Amino acid sequence: MSRFGLLLLILIGLVGCNRPTAPKEKSAISSESEPAYAPPGTVWIPAGSFTMGTNDGLPDESPPHRVELDGFWMDEHEVTNAQFQEFVEATGYITIAERKPIAKDFPDVPEEKLVPGSLVFVKPKNEPGRWEYVPGANWRNVDGSSDSSDLIPNHPVVHVAWLDAVAYAKWAGKSLPTEAQFEYAFAWVKESGEPSTPQTRTNANVWQGIFPEANDVQDGFEATAPVKSFAPNKNGLYDMAGNVWEWCHDWYHPDAYKSSAAKNPSGPTVSFDPQ
Repeated sequence: MSRFGLLLLILIGLVGCNRPTAPKEKSAISSESEPAYAPPGTVWIPAGSFTMGTNDGLPDESPPHRVELDGFWMDEHEVTNAQFQEFVEATGYITIAERKPIAKDFPDVPEEKLVPGSLVFVKPKNEPGRWEYVPGANWRNVDGSSDSSDLIPNHPVVHVAWLDAVAYAKWAGKSLPTEAQFEYAFAWVKESGEPSTPQTRTNANVWQGIFPEANDVQDGFEATAPVKSFAPNKNGLYDMAGNVWEWCHDWYHPDAYKSSAAKNPSGPTVSFDPQ
């Protein structure tokens, strides 16, 4: 399973899978043994079950439902700039942020505004931060003003759309984790079945202070941090919370949990279109 960070500046992602919700019951960990061969840079998450969802969160996080999963490998950290650059150099792939937007997809946007770019979280002096579309912003050029020489190899790649993430994963012989797989790997400790200790504002790279007015930077990073800068969870996975938001395989639909499959759910068959 490839783990992908999204568009980000100042630690806020654009879109992604639903926030992981810690289950309230012990997981039923199976006796399935770890395969003999371990793909480099991955962690084996054995088969088991857990309660996904909650009645105490947002409407799309309910109802709680029991989910059973087969074992799977998961990358120990997000895909880095160096890894994504290797993919681009091998394939010539051009990300969505580097392509001119298609006019029919943005009928209300003037032609002169249809230029390659991406959303960036900007923080003007003495003003609250906000999202702005910045021409030229992409994975090589995070804020739209730098160049590829500014890329830090061991930082997570950003400005990556879902289709970009899927293309990378296919090239790497992997796939994106489903939402259920991500939440299970986030919340449960494979050896004991006990809930993992949640990452907090002091042991993960997150916004600290009043959002979006001021980031206190108590964790030492105003924007992204190198992968593995903070301790992993008890499953050996890094940045399961914080640093960047990450893509999941699933399409999004607010009623997905009401009809989720009991075993190996892969998300709804149709996506939610707010238009």
